[in-house]
Amino acid sequence: MLGHPATAPLATLVAGAAASVYLYGTDPHQPGHWLPRCPFNWATGLLCPACGGTRMVYDLMHGDFVRAFHDNAVLLLAAPLALWLLGRWLVDGLRGRRRRLVVSPRVSMAVLGVAVTWTVVRNLF
Repeated sequence: MLGHPATAPLATLVAGAAASVYLYGTDPHQPGHWLPRCPFNWATGLLCPACGGTRMVYDLMHGDFVRAFHDNAVLLLAAPLALWLLGRWLVDGLRGRRRRLVVSPRVSMAVLGVAVTWTVVRNLF
């Protein structure tokens, strides 16, 4: 089973579900929880492109879309694409096909450009 193409996407799905169960009952907006701090934020005091992602997911699970947007707008807008990619990976794995994520240099540069721009904008305003 370890070599089956569905192993990695299923393990990712199970880990995500387990983390979601814990996160649902743990408000990351409040102190005193067992959630890791962003190493970039810890080292620099600045927000990285993904900072607020945990709070965003918590707010989405509780139906607060406005607060989720304020936590991290770019991740919220990218979430449907990420879920679609996870779904394709899982379906392909269940069908016995291995999916290699090959991204063109142009797409890589676009993602990097959005991440850098988002980091600068959210730390300035």
